[in-house]
This record gives sequence, C-alpha cells and structure tokens, in this order.
Amino acid sequence: MKLRVLVLGAGFGGLELSTILSESLGTELDLTLIDQHDSFFFGFSKLDVMFGRKPADAVKIPYRHLVKPGVRFRQETITAIDPVAKKVTTQNATYDADVLVVALGANYDLAATPGLAEGGNEYYSFAGAETLRNVIPQFTRGHAIVGVCGAPFKCPPAPSEAALMLHDYLLKRGVRDACTISIVMPFGSPIPPSPDTSKALLRAFEERHIQFIPQRKVRSLDPSRQVVMLDDGTEMPYNLFLGIPKHVAPEVVLESGLAENGWIPVTKTDLITRFPGVYAIGDVTSVGTPKAGVFAEGAAKIAAASIIASFRGNNNASVYTGAGSCYIEFGEGRVGRVDVDFFSGPKPHGIHHEPSEMLVVDKDHFGSSRKARWFGIPTR
Repeated sequence: MKLRVLVLGAGFGGLELSTILSESLGTELDLTLIDQHDSFFFGFSKLDVMFGRKPADAVKIPYRHLVKPGVRFRQETITAIDPVAKKVTTQNATYDADVLVVALGANYDLAATPGLAEGGNEYYSFAGAETLRNVIPQFTRGHAIVGVCGAPFKCPPAPSEAALMLHDYLLKRGVRDACTISIVMPFGSPIPPSPDTSKALLRAFEERHIQFIPQRKVRSLDPSRQVVMLDDGTEMPYNLFLGIPKHVAPEVVLESGLAENGWIPVTKTDLITRFPGVYAIGDVTSVGTPKAGVFAEGAAKIAAASIIASFRGNNNASVYTGAGSCYIEFGEGRVGRVDVDFFSGPKPHGIHHEPSEMLVVDKDHFGSSRKARWFGIPTR
C-alpha cells in the first residue's frame, strides 16, 4: 500500500522533504505538493531584483520543472486544514492523507504597522522587491531607513545586506554623499548568535557611515510628515523607507487549531505537532531557529527521516540539530557566511567566515545545487 502524504507549501522545506521521500520510497509514495504560486525563488534573489542586478523572470523557477517519482504538484490555494482528519481543502478539491506536512511559511502583515502600506516600501515579498526596482533609482538625496517592524522575521542578515547594498548602489550612481542610511533592528547586534559576524557587520557599517540603531522596532510611519516612529517614541525623518513587515502565520493555519501563540509548536526531535501524523517545518513553526530557508531544509530532512521510519516500522534515530549556514552580502562584490548551531550547546553559537570573492562562488553553488536537486536543472 502506498504512503499518502500531503505537503503544504513548496518552499525550501516542502521541496526538500518531497525530494527525500521520492528518493527513498519511489513507487511506494503518493505525495501531493500544494502551493498557491506557480514558481519558486530563493529569498536572497529578491535583493538582486530590487537593486536591478537580475530581472524578475531570471530568478523564478516554474514548478512545472518539478518531476519526481510519486510526487505531483498542484497550484491551488488552501482554504482549510483539518489536522485531526489530516484533510486539506483547496478552492479546487479536498485531499486526504496518512501524513500531513505543513510548510506554509510566514505571511506579512503590513497593516500592523500604520503608514507602512501608504508611505513606505517592503522588500520581503517578491512584489515588494519588484516595486522597489523602480523606486530606488528615484532616491538621490535624503535619509534612507532600513527598518524592522516586528520580530521574529525571516533571514536576520537581510536588513544588514539591504543597507550595505544600498550604499554600493548609491556610491556607483555618484549620489552617496547626498544620502544617509540607518538600520533599525530589534536586536542588540546584527547577528546575536555570532559576535564575530556582528563585529564584522558593525565595522562595515562604520566604514560606510551607516547608522545602526539596536533594540528598536519601527512602530509606525507618518507619510504626510515623512517621519518614522520607533517603539520608544523616537521620530526619524525619511525619504526612502525599506521595511521588514511584521510576520504572521498564514490565516488558514491560525484557523486550523495548529498554532499556539501565533505559530505551530513542534517537537525538536522530529518536527511533529500535537496531532498524530501531522508535521510542521520551516517559518510557520516556533521550533526556535531563525526563519530562513536553510533551517527549513534542515528540518525537512529530520521530518522525512521520521516519516520514512514510521512507514517502515522502524525507530527514527535522526534528531534536529538546528544548524545551518547563512550567506551575507557585504557589498563590494564580497559575501560572508555564518554557520550557526542552535540546539547542540548550552546556547546558540555561530562561526564567522570573513567576506570574500570565494564565498560568492560558494553562495552561487548553494543555489545551483538545489536547483539541480529539486528541479533537475543542471549545474553550470
């Protein structure tokens, strides 16, 4: 009898889990992968789009390239999740499964920050990055703010990357001296688990005259006065606002009863929820790792091992370590990397790799290897 699996969300977690189950179970697998979008993109590609380094179509990978034994993709919008019955309803159909995996990521709540939609810009959605591709060239004078509006948020290095890449962009256009750049972040340092990475970023900010404002969030924007209000009451004038919106779990997840305190709790050992046969991986969980693709991918490996072991009647020996590596754009054609481990020690810790041109190649391989693994697109 085939194992019926439903995977909700075709991001890092959903793609990796579907790939592992296909490789391991083959004809014994009946997996349906559901996502409302028609294509995949890496989170870091949004920076390439917003700064005009790559066209939008060049960074999107259509899901039609996803061809794997035992796996079928459905582009549909999920309207209801029943974790007890392991049943999922979309606008087109109803699906039942033996195993349900929720990998729907996090959504953005622009309304949670008054004035953001009317007077600012966000670059965490693909549409937001595309809009900024046309907005940023118009900024030639004044104050730019890269501001975090809520925590937790995806890809903690991204605000730092945006500020450093904006510096390079303005410098290349010859208008950097007429502009100032500030970063507002709710952490005491840019990358708290890695003091060395944080020091390297703070040094880069200082060299480029970028103001770092720690332990603060953006509370609201007043577009009429072009002022940002922080959560301590401080006001900052702005001419360009690049926002990281408040993150929330998708509404269909909140309505399903899976979430507690806004996110889905799971065990750290096998990523299973309080509902038997129901797993959750990636940004939609409160497992304790950053909301970033590489951690969703790592969680997918453990969830897949647990699913396979259960199907075979074996014990799962794999444990989620909460380890992953994040690349960081430092500008000037260099990329750094931080390797972070969240669960194996008494506290999270990270190892810093100095920015270099070699890590640009490493980052490129990171992307191309996953294109090959998930979509069968040959590496260059």
